[in-house]
Amino acid sequence: MDLYTQIEADIKAAMLAKDKVRLQALRGIKKEFIEGKTAPGANGELSDEAAMKILVKMAKQRRESARIYQEQNRPELAETELAEVAVIEAYLPKALSEEELEAELKAIIAQVGASSAAEMGKVMGVATKALAGRADGRAISAKVRQLLS
Repeated sequence: MDLYTQIEADIKAAMLAKDKVRLQALRGIKKEFIEGKTAPGANGELSDEAAMKILVKMAKQRRESARIYQEQNRPELAETELAEVAVIEAYLPKALSEEELEAELKAIIAQVGASSAAEMGKVMGVATKALAGRADGRAISAKVRQLLS
């Protein structure tokens, strides 16, 4: 079952359970998936890889919104955003721990053959594709910089 079909089934389950927050988050996901399907060059299909990118982007947006709401002393809105993040993250692969990220990056650095910070771009190109959805871009960048210096 592809991710789009899974989301549709979960929307029905959330409706039956009358889970408003989950339903709102799932409808938002479905909307983004439909936009991804109808985007120029998508030819009506949405691969699971493209769906994962959409989910990562949505989770990041919700976290940022929650942070802003916290700064503006609006905890009720921040709670809603964080609840939606939890729903979105249920569809993402498990995030890498610090140690797992370091091990993955060391393997990528060895594969690429990078030895200095000047070759960071090569490593980042491979790492961001290989670790998409499992690690944040900032965390990858910081760890690569640390490993190459």
